Amino acid sequence: MAYSFIFLTVAVGILFILLRGAPFVPTAREQVLRMVELSRVLPGEKAADIGSGDGRIAIAFAQAGAKSHGYEIKPWLVWLGRRNIKKAGLENRASIHWKDFWSQNFSSFDIVTVYGINHIMKRLERKLRKELKPGARVVLNSFKFPTWEPIKSQNNLHLYIKD
Repeated sequence: MAYSFIFLTVAVGILFILLRGAPFVPTAREQVLRMVELSRVLPGEKAADIGSGDGRIAIAFAQAGAKSHGYEIKPWLVWLGRRNIKKAGLENRASIHWKDFWSQNFSSFDIVTVYGINHIMKRLERKLRKELKPGARVVLNSFKFPTWEPIKSQNNLHLYIKD
């Protein structure tokens, strides 16, 4: 009986770690390219992708010349993103961190990208407005911030610039 309880507790814990966070919905390649274009990334800039999934956005920003970091909570997606970065030969320009982005400070980033979900946008807006340096850009895919007005919106992408 005690072993069954311990096994069930461990199994539920592992399942929680594997499934927590937003669902993985990969961004279409065309949309990724639009995100890079909309951000006007410059070589040498530092970019962060919140909820990096399979690494495709981190890879695209690295290919555009940025030093790119992805933050992902699901271990299997961290593994997949790192594998995709290696396959692209971009290990020196891109990385995926197994980390909850809420504990990451984004003050050193020039660009932050997010394909979020409605219930995090208010808190995320407060976090980024507090932490980002003036001139930093945020590109949101699909979801907008509740009070921060984008300076440009196109193809369901929204660009914000920190004042």
